[in-house]
Amino acid sequence: MDLEIQKRVMDMADKYGPENVIVILGGAEAEAAGLAAETVSNGDPTYAGPLAGVSLGLAVYHIVEPEVKAEIDPEVYDKEVGMMEMVLDVDEICNEVKPIREQYSKY
Repeated sequence: MDLEIQKRVMDMADKYGPENVIVILGGAEAEAAGLAAETVSNGDPTYAGPLAGVSLGLAVYHIVEPEVKAEIDPEVYDKEVGMMEMVLDVDEICNEVKPIREQYSKY
């Protein structure tokens, strides 16, 4: 997760309150999704960005997780995510993001 996005997430959490912010990831690789999930919930583990040492405790999901998919109109989801979902390792992504959310999310 680049430094600009970290700053934007931190600003949103400050503006709206972390209990009112949910982060939806869309990256194609499970490891990168896990790193991004940890960054927005527990702080940047590389200590390189604005979220270094900042534990926001944000709820974080990947767009292909069933909880997110269930909340989106099926036609919209299919149009915007369907093709991507067919080529991603959805189980691997879910197995990477969900434990991080369960461990670090406060909301």
